[in-house]
Amino acid sequence: MKTRFSSLVSVKKNSMQKSELVVQNANNNLNNARNALENAYIELQHIQSPIAGKITELFASRVLLNTQRNIIKENEEWIIFAEKELGFAKAKLKADMIEYEKFKYLELKEINAILKKIKIKEAKDLDEIALITHAKNNNRVA
Repeated sequence: MKTRFSSLVSVKKNSMQKSELVVQNANNNLNNARNALENAYIELQHIQSPIAGKITELFASRVLLNTQRNIIKENEEWIIFAEKELGFAKAKLKADMIEYEKFKYLELKEINAILKKIKIKEAKDLDEIALITHAKNNNRVA
């Protein structure tokens, strides 16, 4: 049944679905960031410092360690950013869900009002038919 809120309900539903997709993408982004951080820690554990050898090998190992630590720091910052992004996406989804439910409720309320009017009209029509039938029966009997 179409009401004046039907188009708004569909718009709000589309908006809510888009927000759900944004939340899913933000979750994926956060998971990717966590996996990247985990992999960076694993790579850091695999880097071995030379025990003996030339000083250039020691410096190269040191640069490699510093680079890996920088990668870890960047991944930690990525996680923080992804968590904030997810928080914003969830807040938007919550707001969109509230809007959707609000308009859906208003639509349902209007549908119930329309159905109530229809039932009242049908009851009046049935009463009228009953009166006409009763009047015909009384005319026949008299």
